[in-house]
Order: sequence, then C-alpha cells, then structure tokens
Amino acid sequence: MFDSATLSAIRDRFAHVAACPITGPRVFFENAGGALTLKSVVDTTATFAAIPDNQGRANPASAHLVQVIAKARDDVKLLLNAPGGQVIVGESGTEMLYRMIRSACMATTAGPVIGSTLEHPASRSAARLWADRSGREYIAVAHDDATGTVTADHYRPHLRPDLAVATIIHTSPVTGMGVDVAGIAAAIRETAPRCLIIVDGIQHAAHGGIDLAAAGVDGYAISPYKMFSRHGYGVAWISDRLAALPHEALVGGPAENWELGTRDTGAYATLSDVVAYLDWLGAQVSDETAPRARLEAAAGAIHAHEHALCDAMLHGTGNHAGLTTLPGVQIVGGADNPAREGLVSFWIEGAASADIVAGLEARGVRVHIRKADHYSGNILDPLCQSDCVRVSLAHYNSLDEVAQFLDAMQDIAP
Repeated sequence: MFDSATLSAIRDRFAHVAACPITGPRVFFENAGGALTLKSVVDTTATFAAIPDNQGRANPASAHLVQVIAKARDDVKLLLNAPGGQVIVGESGTEMLYRMIRSACMATTAGPVIGSTLEHPASRSAARLWADRSGREYIAVAHDDATGTVTADHYRPHLRPDLAVATIIHTSPVTGMGVDVAGIAAAIRETAPRCLIIVDGIQHAAHGGIDLAAAGVDGYAISPYKMFSRHGYGVAWISDRLAALPHEALVGGPAENWELGTRDTGAYATLSDVVAYLDWLGAQVSDETAPRARLEAAAGAIHAHEHALCDAMLHGTGNHAGLTTLPGVQIVGGADNPAREGLVSFWIEGAASADIVAGLEARGVRVHIRKADHYSGNILDPLCQSDCVRVSLAHYNSLDEVAQFLDAMQDIAP
C-alpha cells in the first residue's frame, strides 16, 4: 500500500476527496460511477473554456490550441503504449465504442461478430445492433458466473476463420474482474488473423496499466470521467487498419479524419493533466526516469494499493470485521479472486440492497446499487439476483475509509 505521506499527497491532488460539496463529509466508494476529479483538471477546464479562439486559424492563440491537442494525443499514446494509429475524441466512451464497432461492421467483408456476455451494453449493444444491420451473425461467448470474468478458453470454442469483428471488455463494472485482453486477442488472431478487435477499457483505465502494443487490438475506448478527468467527452485509440476503413467524415475533407466538428481543446488538455499526474505518481513510487516506465510504475502501485483495500474490505482490518464475516453475504465473483480490480459487489440474503445503500449513505459512505436491468442484468440474471450493492474503490481511498465502511456494515447487516 501507499505510505501515509504518499497517500496524503495523492489525496491532496483531487477535488472533494473527503467531503461531498452538497452533503458534507463522506467516504467516496462510488468510483465506478465516475472517479474523483484532479484539481489540475478543474483548473485546466476553466482556463480553456475562457479562450475564444478556435483551432486552424492564422493567429498565435489558435496555433497554441493545435499544439495542446497534438501534445495530448502523444500523451495518450504514451499512456496506452499505442503503436501508430490515432487518438480521437468524441461525445463519450460509449459513443466511441459505437463508432468503432459500426465502422468495423459496415466496412468489412462478410463474417460474424463475436463478443461476451460479460460486456457492458456500451459494446454489447453496439455489436448486436451493427451485426444485425450489416447482416451478420452475432456470437455471444458466455462468461463464467462463478468468477465474474471471461477468458480465452471461453472464446476458443466459438472462434472461426471468417470472424470479422470481435469485442472484448477489459474490466467488468459490475463484477470488478479484469480480463486478459492480450490472451483473448491472441486466440482470436490465431484463428482469424484479419478480425478487427475492439476493446472497452472504460472501467479498467483507472485501475491498471494498458499496453496496446502487447494486446494487438484495433480499437480501445476510455471514458475520461472514470479516469480522474471530467464529463463531456470520450477518447479512443484506433489502429491504422481501423482508421483506414470508410467512416463518417466531411465530403472533401481529409480522408483520415475521424473527428466531426471542432473539438474541445480543454478536453484534450485535461488528458495531458491525467498523464502528468500518473507520471508524478510513478516518480513517487519508483526510481524510474523514462516517462513510460514511470507510468507503468504508477499502474503497478495503483493496482497493489487497491488490491490491499479490497482484501481488507473482504477479510477485515485491525478489529474491523470484513464483509465475508457477515451472515448471508454473497460476493459476486467470489471473495478471493485474483482478477479483482478495485471493486466489490455483494448482496446479503434477507436484506434489500437499496436499504443497505441508504443505510451506508446515512452513515457517510457513498456506494451504489446495481439492478438486473439493461446495464447489469447480464451479470445478475444468471445469479438469480435482482440487485446488488457495488462498492468501488480508487487508489486515493484509504484503509481508514474501508474501516468506516466495515463498521457501518456491522450496524446495517441483519
């Protein structure tokens, strides 16, 4: 875990760490719904919102905006370790997934689309919709209910040489379990080397490293508000192969351009803020000097800290009993799961999840309910469960906050 000095320095870089601006002091365990925002992001947003100039004009202010965007694209490529391709910004991470999947389905030769039942509807709905619109079969790979994840072995029986498009989720926002993207992509490539592979990295991005050079995929989407930036935009990396496919663009405009309309320079600039923060963190936890190495060190430290917090939440810390000691508690994906990334979903037999969420809120701990609806039914329906409580952590959370949560659960649990 981070030592107290490092954790204090980390928390000082985020807005509203210990208190909600509406309700006052609280523990924030709703990070999967949107992480806390870096203070630098808040400042950068205000700075660029006030600049009246647009990109592409013959003046110094406009030239500066173009430079800011170019730097942000390079920063994101460094963060993702992305070989070639391009970084684009759009309305949201969901929209980015829809655009990539739509373009892949509509521009490639005949063949099925494959995805898994673990996926968020951002990719699952897009894949099913555009498979249907392009006259393709959609193959749904069933995830493992017991572990809350999906593996290459689950994909393999369904792989065919004519696969056209594949989707993979990097981490489930309901089970909290990560997926071996590189392993699944390699299995797909072995059978269908020309298949276009598109990854939903929205939940994963804040919790661990991303290495697209090793993954060998064609598209990767992130929602920056879940990675310490702000709402209002999504970002994607697209490979040169995907970028070259026919796509929506202005007639007569640059053929390689995927962005539509004038983009928000401030959105791009805040991506650089996120990368700069992770670079700073990597320098605090390692002696690395190369930027990519510092980002990798930061990712490793984040993962280790969150793993320790989740372990404490499940099994207890000090004299604070863990969730697993509560009668009737059921942990989605199992209590001891090495794939877990900063998230614990659970329910308690005989207790309404909504009452648990409300009870925690009354005790100053903010969590969220997940229901068996279009967002989470793919996970909860096979478990014969109508809802669950989702507790989502981030690396700025502390062991003291976990203890406060556990004490509250002792009061609430039947």
